[in-house]
Amino acid sequence: MATAEVKTTILNDIASWGVRAVIGVVFIVHGYGKLANEGFAGWLPSLGIPSELAMLIILAEIIPGIFMIVGVLTRISASVISIIMVGAIFHVKGAANFTGEGAIEFDLILLAASLLVIVAGPGRASIAHIVKKIPRPLH
Repeated sequence: MATAEVKTTILNDIASWGVRAVIGVVFIVHGYGKLANEGFAGWLPSLGIPSELAMLIILAEIIPGIFMIVGVLTRISASVISIIMVGAIFHVKGAANFTGEGAIEFDLILLAASLLVIVAGPGRASIAHIVKKIPRPLH
């Protein structure tokens, strides 16, 4: 019987860190963009979201983004990012258009990449792997 086996090489580690780094940078940049935009909190009530949640939304993008880059609590961070992306796709954009105005294709890519990190974990190029005392479910 044939078995499938994934070999762990340095290329796998680089690719894993690359996916985490891209997700992290995108969310840090978007979080800081919202922090600098004074109109963000005023825009939230038009979506039915209280403006008091603006800082929570901003922090829910910046902090997991940092954790994704350094590789600590990556599965939890990717879960938070996945929740944000599902909200962006269905609540903010209404899943109306795949491309064009109000498109969701970029959001779907970020959601898929976050789900990949949840399943695959942080990889060996992460603080969680280096420290080894962090329980595996928290990687």
